[in-house]
Amino acid sequence: MSVVVSLVTSTILRSVIEKSQSADAPEGAEPDSVAAGGPPATDDEALAHARAKALASPLRLRILRICLHEPHTNREIAERLGLNPGTCLHHVRTLVATGFLRRADAADDGRPAREVPYLATRLSWRQPLPGGARVLVEAFLEEIAGLDDGDLDLARLGLRLAPTEVEEFQRRMNDLLQEFAARPSADDGEAVSVFVAVHPDRANQG
Repeated sequence: MSVVVSLVTSTILRSVIEKSQSADAPEGAEPDSVAAGGPPATDDEALAHARAKALASPLRLRILRICLHEPHTNREIAERLGLNPGTCLHHVRTLVATGFLRRADAADDGRPAREVPYLATRLSWRQPLPGGARVLVEAFLEEIAGLDDGDLDLARLGLRLAPTEVEEFQRRMNDLLQEFAARPSADDGEAVSVFVAVHPDRANQG
């Protein structure tokens, strides 16, 4: 089996996070049941659906990344992404409602929504995202826009592996990512982003 492995690590600096290149696509109506004419969704199914829908947006993924290590207000998030604060607040509230963002201060203290600091809960790391591969790629491309070549550590590798070797590679890569994801953020550390993609090598398949 031929596969291509792409591993990218990029230093995400506050000064080079640019405006989003594409607006969030309008969300159409979604069925409330598992299937047309089927039984109503359970609370767990409804929550899973809402969470998957919340993450089906490169813009919301970028908001979570901005709030990953330290809290930011809606106004600060909007400024980093070049968004209207009202538009940004819609996305922030969606992420709060689905458990991906939380208030980083005492709730109900009377402050306007634009002044409330939000912090990512890191729930998105464990959240399945069926069909979300292209969303992740779009978010990655938007995040590296404007970075200098020296800020990108790139590797592209083509392999021909037995199915068991592919499974071993993916397992070991996943174990490494899980290990580092479980580590607490270093207060004096450097913020870096990692993007990994393993896919069939169509150019070398019969």
